[in-house]
Amino acid sequence: MSWITAIRKLSTFDEMKMAVDLQRTYWGDSIESVVPAHMLFSMASHGGHVIGAFDGDLLVGVLIDFLGTAENEPYRPAMANLQLVSKRMLVLPEYRGQGVGYKLKKRQREYAMRQGIRLISWTFDPLLAANAHLNIRKLGAICTTYLEDYYGVGDEGGLSILGSSDRLLAEWWVTNRRVEERLNGTRGDIRLEQYLEALTPIANASRVDEMGRERLAEQVLSRPAGSLVLVEIPVDFPAVAQTDVQMARDWRAQTREVFRTLLLQGFVVTDFIRDRYEERDRAFYLLSQGDKVFERVDFSQN
Repeated sequence: MSWITAIRKLSTFDEMKMAVDLQRTYWGDSIESVVPAHMLFSMASHGGHVIGAFDGDLLVGVLIDFLGTAENEPYRPAMANLQLVSKRMLVLPEYRGQGVGYKLKKRQREYAMRQGIRLISWTFDPLLAANAHLNIRKLGAICTTYLEDYYGVGDEGGLSILGSSDRLLAEWWVTNRRVEERLNGTRGDIRLEQYLEALTPIANASRVDEMGRERLAEQVLSRPAGSLVLVEIPVDFPAVAQTDVQMARDWRAQTREVFRTLLLQGFVVTDFIRDRYEERDRAFYLLSQGDKVFERVDFSQN
């Protein structure tokens, strides 16, 4: 077990060089993916943050964000749409699985609240279960927007998998009660069994054929009758992409259709569950319908 001795903002140019070196452990020297030191220094000097996690003097994790505005209502003053936009979070391989990313996000939230900012947003691949668990289950972010091939279909910078770069837009309303409850552990984690006992349908339940091979749903539920619906994803999509390219592409196409259809109907991603079901390890998003899933704040009234 490795120990994190400090989580703090990076501020000097030399510290930004350390953040660049850490990025290279994952991205290599890709000019499309590594945020250079001079940009990090400028971002951190003008309202954004470069937050580091340290084991002694060793930088083992970094989170990068910048001040931005939402573009869905461009006619409103920029101040009304102000948010922090997370661009990058990386942890050294030997320190992963120890909650370092979670601690970085909590510190980011503290800094945002000191600035009077209530929304932090970022994008993530909806088929990556580990990311969904952190973003939705642990942090309490929600998603209302699906972005198809957000970074294009090329292989530059490692932003696409098998020619696709679909993303969900995470909205982390940091002062919202549901976020407080998630972070404080006072919001009970509902298990998959409980959702199913409440007759929550699975929009795209996978199955196992007579040869024991996993197969995608042949039919997809496009219009749930109730206010809750589960959307299944593979528990380890990168492994599927390496071993069965067509299966990975089928998962992408199917979940893209399901998410886009349900979000257009007013459903919101509000939870993520990984659990045993039908003698298999399974992963599901929960989508909820309704105007009071979360509370948006109208900054123009402040």
